[in-house]
Amino acid sequence: MAEYRDFEPTVRFRPALALSPDGTRLAYIDDAQGQFHVAVQSLDGGPPRHLTRDLGESAWHVAWHPDGRSLFYNADTDGNEHHQLYLVDADTGDTTALTHSPDVTFRPAFGAPFSPDGRLLAYAGADRTPTDQDVLVRDLPTGEVRRVYAGGGRVYAGHWSPDGTRLTVIDLRGATTDQVISVLSLNDGHLTRLTPAGDTAAYLPGPWLPDGSGVLVLTSAGSDATGLAVLDATTGALTWLDTPPWDVEDVALSGDGHILAWLVNADGASHLRLRDLTTGSDLPTPTLPDGAAQKLTLSTDGSTIIMLMATPTRPTNVLVVDRHTGTTRWLTDARPAADPATFVEPEAIYIPAPDGHTVPAFLYRPRTTEPVGVVVAVHGGPPVQERPDYSNDGLFQFLVSHGVAVLAPNIRGSLGYGLAWQTAVHRDWGGVDLDDLDAVVDHLKQQPWVDPDRIGLVGRSYGGFVVLSAVSRLPEHRWAAAVAWCGPANLLTFSRAQPPSWRTQVAILVGDPDTDAEFLLARSPTTHADRITAPLFIIQGANDMRVPREESDQIVQRLRDRGVEVRYDIYPDEGHVFGKRTNQTRARSDAAEFLIAHLTRPVS
Repeated sequence: MAEYRDFEPTVRFRPALALSPDGTRLAYIDDAQGQFHVAVQSLDGGPPRHLTRDLGESAWHVAWHPDGRSLFYNADTDGNEHHQLYLVDADTGDTTALTHSPDVTFRPAFGAPFSPDGRLLAYAGADRTPTDQDVLVRDLPTGEVRRVYAGGGRVYAGHWSPDGTRLTVIDLRGATTDQVISVLSLNDGHLTRLTPAGDTAAYLPGPWLPDGSGVLVLTSAGSDATGLAVLDATTGALTWLDTPPWDVEDVALSGDGHILAWLVNADGASHLRLRDLTTGSDLPTPTLPDGAAQKLTLSTDGSTIIMLMATPTRPTNVLVVDRHTGTTRWLTDARPAADPATFVEPEAIYIPAPDGHTVPAFLYRPRTTEPVGVVVAVHGGPPVQERPDYSNDGLFQFLVSHGVAVLAPNIRGSLGYGLAWQTAVHRDWGGVDLDDLDAVVDHLKQQPWVDPDRIGLVGRSYGGFVVLSAVSRLPEHRWAAAVAWCGPANLLTFSRAQPPSWRTQVAILVGDPDTDAEFLLARSPTTHADRITAPLFIIQGANDMRVPREESDQIVQRLRDRGVEVRYDIYPDEGHVFGKRTNQTRARSDAAEFLIAHLTRPVS
C-alpha cells in the first residue's frame, strides 16, 4: 500500500513571492534542495535556479532590489527563529550578511523592504532590548544603520512611499485585532498616527497609492469582516473600496499604480477581484481554481497576476493569470507521486454548537459504505483557518487512502468567519473552543458511516494544545489515538517562557501568568493529565522558542509515570516550524502511521 511519501509534494513552498523589476523572473522559496532556499525562475518557464544552499539555514522572505541584480532574504538556523538579513547576487549567488547578531531576531518590512531608489533598506529588530522591536533603516552603500523608530513594543516597518521619504509603521498592540498604523517621515523623524486612538480593529497596511496620498489597508474597522480601504496618509480618513460579507485577505497594486487586485476569502475559497484605479471601474475577473491562494503579485502594467495556489487535490504551486485573456497556467509543478484522480474532494459541512452557532468544517471521507474511523484535525494559530487546499502536505489524502476519514473544523478562534468568531478564544483557551470540538465529536458519533470507537485527534501548535485538552478534559469520548505536535501543555509555564517581545501579546490572547495563574493552570492539560488514557504521540522541535520543549517534557513525564502509552519524538535541529524536508516527511509519516494503526483496528 502507498506510503505517506507518495502523497507529499515533490516541492514545498514558503509564502513568499517576488517579481523582478523587469517582470521576467520570479523569486520564491522552496525546499527542493532539502531545506527552504531562495530560487529564481523565468516567468516563461524552465527550471528554477537556487541561490542559497546552506543546509543549516532556512529562508523565509524574499524581495528584489530595484536594480534587479540582487535579492534580499532573511533566514534562521535550525528553526531557532533568530532571523538574520542577507543580500544575494541574482546571478552568482554570492551572499552578503547584513546583520551579525545570532541571538537577536531581525524581521523584514511588510512590503518591499527597499526604498524606491534602492539606497535604503527598512526592517525591524530587537537588538536594543529584547522586550522591544524597533524600526531600522540601513544605508546600503555606506552600511550606516539608523534607528528611525523606537517606540517600544512590537513595531514593524510597512511600505515605502512612492518618493521614498516616508515609511508606514505598524504597531502590533498585543493581538491580531489591535493594530496601529502610522506614517514616519524619514526627513525629520515625525510620526503621524493614522488609525484612531482607542480603535481596537485590525489594520494591515498595503502599498501606497502612486501619488502618495493614501495607503491601501485591510481593516475590520466598524465591521465583523475585514474589508479593503484607502487610509488617507495625512488625516487617517478611511475610504472603503470593498466591504464584502467575507474577509479580504490580500491586496496588490500594479507597479504603474493603475490596476488594483485583491483576494476575498469566501468560506475558505479564494476569489479574485480587480479594479482599474484610473477609471474606478471593476474589471472582468478571471476564475481561479477552487482552492486557497496567497501572496498576490502583479506585473508593472497589471497584465500578469501571480500567486501561490493550492487545491484539495493539488499542492501549492505558482499560478500565473493573464488578466486580458483570463487564462491560467501553472509555472511550477509540485505534485505527489500518488494519482490525484484517487483523491477525494472535501465536503463543507456545518455542525451545530450548544450555544446556537454552527462550526464550519471540511470533511474528507473514504469511498466506502463501511463504518470508518475519523481523525479530527485541529489547525494551529488559533487565528488560522482550515481551507479547501492540499492540507498538511497531503496528510489528509493519505489517511483517506487508508480508510480513515478526516474532519477539519474551524472551531472558534479561527480566521475567516468574522471578528467575533476569531476573538472568542482570547483569554479562553480550552473554553468555547473545546466546547465546539466536543460538539463536533458528538456530531460524528451520530453519523452511520462513523465507527464511534475509532475517533482520533491530530493538531500542531495551538492545535496541539486543543488535542491535549481534549484527551485530558474530554476522556468520555474514549479517544482511539491522538497526535500533538509542539502543543502547549501548561499554559502557566508556556506564558512565562515566551520571548520578551511576545509577552504582551500572549497575556492578551492566553492570559497573564502574574495575575491569571490559577485560571491558566485550571485550563492546562498537565492539570488534568491523570485523566488521559488515549494512546498519545508527541512531536517536538528542540529549538522551539514559541512552545519550548519543556512543555512536551511535562506531559510526557506525567503520562510515563502512570504507565500510559506515549511516544515522544524530539527533533534536535528543528524549532516550531520544521524547515528540513527530511524532518517534515518523517514527522508527518510517523504521525499518519500511528493514527492508522489505532484507527483501523477495533478498540478494546
